[in-house]
Amino acid sequence: MRTQSSGYFEHDADVGIIGRGGTVEQAFEAAAEAMFGIVTDLDTVRPSIAVTIEFEETDPEFALISWLNLLLGRGRELGVVFSRFHLRRDGDRWRAEVSGEKWRAGLERGVEVKGATLTMLSVKQTGPIWEARCIVDV
Repeated sequence: MRTQSSGYFEHDADVGIIGRGGTVEQAFEAAAEAMFGIVTDLDTVRPSIAVTIEFEETDPEFALISWLNLLLGRGRELGVVFSRFHLRRDGDRWRAEVSGEKWRAGLERGVEVKGATLTMLSVKQTGPIWEARCIVDV
């Protein structure tokens, strides 16, 4: 008689984020705002620390995941929450100037985002609007 089995269960531990803009870069910036908006109220974050983030990726969908996870990683490394995002693309090279501030007593901590996932990943243009979406693990 077999005593081992596997299965699945539902959980609501993740959040879907969407960024929209007139360019793919603007959609990625908006997706970053959505992701960090889960972490804290971005209107209360002072953009006092500037950081440059660069990466290479040809596939726009993988670029979105790379972008979001690089932001999370750099933020953790520096103890900074980012609130302003300016991303530019040149072929498969992406370069961003982002700013925010170190965590302080006046910043309310929301839900920690652990990472952006491939689940429901989509980057597409519909008419003049680009949309970038994925699920983030919280």
